[in-house]
Amino acid sequence: MKKKRVIVTRRDFIRGSAGAALGAALLGPAWLKAEAKAAGGQRSLVVIVRDAKAMDANLSVDKQAVASMLEQALAQVTGKADARAAWLSLVKPTDIVGLVPTPHLNPTHDQLIEVVRESLVAAGVPSGHIVHAQGRDVDLAPITALICLPALKAHWLTGIGTVIKNYILYSGAPRNYHHQDSAKLGEIWNLPQVKGKTRLVLVDALHPLCDKGPQPDPRYKWAYNGLIASLDPVAVDAVGLKIISAKREALRGEPWPISPPPICIEAADKVYKLGNSDPAKIDIKVFGWKENLLV
Repeated sequence: MKKKRVIVTRRDFIRGSAGAALGAALLGPAWLKAEAKAAGGQRSLVVIVRDAKAMDANLSVDKQAVASMLEQALAQVTGKADARAAWLSLVKPTDIVGLVPTPHLNPTHDQLIEVVRESLVAAGVPSGHIVHAQGRDVDLAPITALICLPALKAHWLTGIGTVIKNYILYSGAPRNYHHQDSAKLGEIWNLPQVKGKTRLVLVDALHPLCDKGPQPDPRYKWAYNGLIASLDPVAVDAVGLKIISAKREALRGEPWPISPPPICIEAADKVYKLGNSDPAKIDIKVFGWKENLLV
């Protein structure tokens, strides 16, 4: 399948108001030091795979189409020949693999969770080693690998409620992370029971929500029919934000900034060192359906 390679430029990303808000929320030596070290670093790859037939007119998901999309996303993110080789470059059969979907209010589609599980089993991970790992009561101690599986959505408390927010229940105190426009969400990814365990970020962008989240509002949901994958959680959120922002502008016919500004993305990069938020350091590869791509 012919691919399209896109390099996101700094002008493409909404940084001004978000960056100012982040500085205000996290003002102090740590922030200033992080800002000073912002230059340099490795590039991040984000893969978008779309299929116009992934959902029908009634929004029913075609599981076979999603399975094919997953296989392509895995191969492209890892550079491996097929899904089996891709998974085995990310996890071992001895790993206890935790799947972390969005649990409710615009949840991750069951069909995607199922194909991820089936694909892992086909790669040689025993089914008993694959567990549901979303929730505040999950025991993370025995889990050695996490697959982050959020749904793409805007959120009235965090701006965007996709990747970085997906582990909020692991904090044990979600309310504490909704202060300062949720700038400290990235801190959760560095908790001892979480840090270093995420092997893949795979965003369900089949039917995203661009406003009023997390409560589903059909006025702001649309059939994007995509999966977004990366090894970099921050870069995925940055690209997801770009898609949501472009959809908002298309709906209004003019700029329609997200409120509150999604400063958790830049903070995850500059303060918590989880990945790249800088669009100049993010490469996007697109496969499949190109209509209304929004990147």
